[in-house]
Amino acid sequence: MLRILFMTLFYKLFYYLGFPRLLPFSYTFSVTFKCNSRCRTCGVWEREGNDLSVDEFKKIFASLKRSPFWVTISGGEPFLRADLVDIVKALYDTCRPAVINIPTNGLLSDTIPAKVEELAKYCKKSAIIINVSLDEIGEKHDEIRGVKGNFEKAMVTYTMLRKMEHPNLTLGIHTVISKYNVERVKEIFEEFAKLNPDSYITEIAERREELLTMEKDITPEAGAYKNAVEFLIRETRKKNYKGAGRLTKLIREEYYGLVNRVLTEKKEVIPCYAGVSTAHIAADGNVWYCCMKSESLGNLRDAEYDLKKLWFTKKAYEMRAAIRKEHCFCPMANMAYTNMLMSPRYLIKLGIKYIFGIFK
Repeated sequence: MLRILFMTLFYKLFYYLGFPRLLPFSYTFSVTFKCNSRCRTCGVWEREGNDLSVDEFKKIFASLKRSPFWVTISGGEPFLRADLVDIVKALYDTCRPAVINIPTNGLLSDTIPAKVEELAKYCKKSAIIINVSLDEIGEKHDEIRGVKGNFEKAMVTYTMLRKMEHPNLTLGIHTVISKYNVERVKEIFEEFAKLNPDSYITEIAERREELLTMEKDITPEAGAYKNAVEFLIRETRKKNYKGAGRLTKLIREEYYGLVNRVLTEKKEVIPCYAGVSTAHIAADGNVWYCCMKSESLGNLRDAEYDLKKLWFTKKAYEMRAAIRKEHCFCPMANMAYTNMLMSPRYLIKLGIKYIFGIFK
């Protein structure tokens, strides 16, 4: 927490004054658009693009140096890449992030456990978070995810991962709350609590250009979502999650309240630091300052794989100015996390809860 507090002081200067020039501390790398699910809440698998190679990722990581603090390796389904382990090892060797977060639909139960085992052993100084996506129970999950047998295969993957014992490995369950399951959050949570995850997280289904869901009616009504998150806050406070799951739990509690306000008030609640503290590197090399809009600052293949050549351009500064002026808002989880860490009120609140949790 102290490292984050120290960083936010300089990122705020960059946000308001344009200096000191800083690369983000939170990154999402979509390593592929390919996916073996056909979710009702996501259409990323319909995207086309030539995935960056391992060598190209190595060049990008070299340009980032030690700037990454929290990295999410996303997709599509990241484990569809046969060379995923090589990509993550290259990230670890060059950037040494504090957290490496990898979500998965769990379908590849014959390969995911071995890859996670290898990464947990290799990336010893990073917290490795694996979140298995489970949106419902049994056939209801398969209906949302669009693949028959999805739940059964994901449970095989989860069970194998649950048997692993590594001090840096956190195994979580991730649920997307949508209009298809918002009324059943209580039943879903209680069922997954039996699986003893290190953390249980949810985010709201939303219309995002990145996921090609702008035309999909998937977001739950504000009232129904409020009831769901109030239940989740009460229940997760009773849980003593371990490792990175403990910090994630605290951030999630605040995130639920923040999203509830965004949906209800339909306005900016705290400033957005998209393009300052966060960056999204798409599978084809495009750099998005905001994956809600998916507006590219340029392609890293055209910038010699050096993010600085795109991050400090006139276009990038104009984009940041527009975000400050427009006061745009959204319920996106990754963006909300970093925005809260950039907010003194939220950061102090999280810090007190985190420290109190250590000694209680």
